Amino acid sequence: MTESILFTVDDGLARLTLNRPASLNAFDADLAMAWRDVTAEAVGRDDVRAIMLDANGRAFCAGGDVLAMATGMGGGEDITSLAHVINEGILTLTTSAIPVVAAAHGTTAGGGLGILMCSDYAIVGAGSKIGSLYANIGLTPDLSVSAQLARAIGERRALQLVLQDRMLTASEAVEWGLVAEAVEGPSTGSGTQDAAAEADAVRERAEQVARFWLAGAAGAYGHAKRLVRSQPSRTFAEQLAEEASSIGAAFDTPDAQARVAGFAAASKKTAR
Repeated sequence: MTESILFTVDDGLARLTLNRPASLNAFDADLAMAWRDVTAEAVGRDDVRAIMLDANGRAFCAGGDVLAMATGMGGGEDITSLAHVINEGILTLTTSAIPVVAAAHGTTAGGGLGILMCSDYAIVGAGSKIGSLYANIGLTPDLSVSAQLARAIGERRALQLVLQDRMLTASEAVEWGLVAEAVEGPSTGSGTQDAAAEADAVRERAEQVARFWLAGAAGAYGHAKRLVRSQPSRTFAEQLAEEASSIGAAFDTPDAQARVAGFAAASKKTAR
């Protein structure tokens, strides 16, 4: 049986690849369980300092597997239970002190939005489309969409997506702040875009971002992400205290000590 999610670790980078291409990487029970387990493993490993999310096939993630819901679920309680399982993985990534980049080529819809927003830096293809579409089948947002979408793009724009069947273009998603970059792949001889090549270009750019973190102070990037992500749970005063505690802890790490010493030495040379 084919694994529904692939997991590899290479030189500090954990790569989680959704692997249900025939179903546009929509979540069924198997993928939900695998997602929960793999995210926990990635965050729990000492050798992982950056995480990359990507997917096989022509789409990043179409949300929940509607066919599986219609034929294999007993009712709403089963849907709720499955959402809780997927939410465990979402919480694992978003509350971690490890930076996450997403390579989200093709279509991202429904709960796929929540998976996309697990990342701290999202990259899509120039031909990508992103939307909600829950109400098209009579369902409501899940997998953190109502929790994260308004924070990412503002309440009014979030409402535009969840109250219409609108699909954002890649350029709109960048303009709205939902994703960081849109990458254009090579065109075919007829001038149209090669979707597979564009997906490869998105993955390549996402890995470049992850390797940038790994080549620098990956721990500091991770805790910067943690500070921003966790801020809504604190008052302003509490956040200031958390920042002060975090920078002090960072200063005492060997990485920071070496970098601060190097910066100071370079500054002295420049001042002469």
